[in-house]
Amino acid sequence: MTTKPKARKFRIRRNPQAGADDGADAPTTDAASEAAPAAPTEAPEPAAEPKADAAPETNVTKELTAIRSEGLTGRQLRMARRVAQKHNLPAVSDYDAVRLLRNKGIDPFKRSNMLELVVPKAGSGSGKDATGGSDDPRIQLPQTVSDSDRNLPAAGLSPAQRRELEIGKIQRDIVRRRRRKLALLMARLFAFVMLPTAIVGWYFYVLATPMYASKSEFVILQADGTLGGVGSFFAGTQFATSQDSISVQSFLESKEAMLLLDRDEGFMEHFSQPHIDPIQRLDPQATNEDAYNTYSKMVTIGYDPTEGVIRMEVAAAEPETAAEFSEALISYAEGRVNNLSEQKREDQMDEARAVFETAQAERRKAQEELVELQLQGEVLDPEGVIASLRSRINQVEVQIQEKELQLAALLDNPRPNQAKVDGTRADIERLQSLLASLNAQMIDASKGENSLAQLTVNIQMAQADLATRDIMLQSALQQMETTRMEANRQVRYLTVSVNPVPSQEPTYPRKFENTIVAFLIFAGIYLMISLTASILREQVSS
Repeated sequence: MTTKPKARKFRIRRNPQAGADDGADAPTTDAASEAAPAAPTEAPEPAAEPKADAAPETNVTKELTAIRSEGLTGRQLRMARRVAQKHNLPAVSDYDAVRLLRNKGIDPFKRSNMLELVVPKAGSGSGKDATGGSDDPRIQLPQTVSDSDRNLPAAGLSPAQRRELEIGKIQRDIVRRRRRKLALLMARLFAFVMLPTAIVGWYFYVLATPMYASKSEFVILQADGTLGGVGSFFAGTQFATSQDSISVQSFLESKEAMLLLDRDEGFMEHFSQPHIDPIQRLDPQATNEDAYNTYSKMVTIGYDPTEGVIRMEVAAAEPETAAEFSEALISYAEGRVNNLSEQKREDQMDEARAVFETAQAERRKAQEELVELQLQGEVLDPEGVIASLRSRINQVEVQIQEKELQLAALLDNPRPNQAKVDGTRADIERLQSLLASLNAQMIDASKGENSLAQLTVNIQMAQADLATRDIMLQSALQQMETTRMEANRQVRYLTVSVNPVPSQEPTYPRKFENTIVAFLIFAGIYLMISLTASILREQVSS
């Protein structure tokens, strides 16, 4: 049966406090060792030494004094004593052990990676180890040999000084970390904020082509006129033409206006010139969409609803070209305003004109029907014919009555003249025959579908219809005149209040403002990314 190996030494406390405690206890241990009597196996020192040993003893004393001045702790001294015993060096004290180890080229304070184990002796039958047996005369614990002349306590640091030293180390470490973090922060700011801002500023100050802007203002006005109702309340204000102003603004900002400007003034050719910087330059083979993007950047149009003023700013590489572009756009806007008002007038006039033409056609149709009715009976005025027949019948009846009275007067004579009586009777018969003929004509004119009476009724109805159509025609004519007057009141006029003037100094780019904006943008992006990264890091670490 074998016993478990036991370690002769342990070093389990690695904090600085352990060393301080050992250092505080070292003088006491050394003093106790010096006060203890010498081992019985140690021979007493001779009373006198030869003079030849005086010089080596002086060197040893100097070395021990130098070692004491190093301020070694008690733990270091005990470690040196153990290492000296391991190498079988005759050290009389802890300082002497340090001296002997250094003379042999051994570091007395080097830590050992393996534990020194106590192995039981082969011949021991009782199983006791070297430390517990009485047969091993070797000293297993670190001891000091009393040397009143050379064995003095080391000059160690006080706890307050050691605490100040540790605090200083911590402060220096904090300062070093802060400097490293600050250096990394400045490097990131330089890489992600300062350098891009410098590049943008270099572009605006050195590379960017100066652009000259031409400003103009114009107003859309309404023709003077009196309107009734709500229209008269808004007449003469900016609200009366707000829709037209918005329509003109949309037209000037559209691709159609860009194509007209390119056709008349060469917009794409101007911005494709080689002296313009590559960022603002337009490719000669660019599409209409690319040209429209450049047009949207160079032409700025705004509408002020409170004043009803349209403000336009056109930028170009040359001041004269900018003024020409602005004048061309104003002419396009004026044409569009005229088209809008003309379209309104035409819409209103077309409706009134259509009503008038319809009334006129209906009147013509009624008149043609009347003429056709008059031509059907070969009598232009059947009512006049009937009236004439009635008049003749009345006259014949009157004549018959006169002849009958004359005949009665002749017959009242006792001896009438037979010739006169016969003549009167013959006249009465002829008048009666004529009356019968007229009555027959009257009866024939009043019977049948083609009778004069039916024809007269149809003609009267046609005449009434013709009169109605005349009234409707007059109303349509009056309405058309009123519509024409209203359309004339709705005419829109474009009045230019500020004419475009060529600029003498470049308006764009705004170097300082654009550089500051770029700096704020890059700083904001960096701040957002940094905050996001820190939040994610905190979430992952938690």
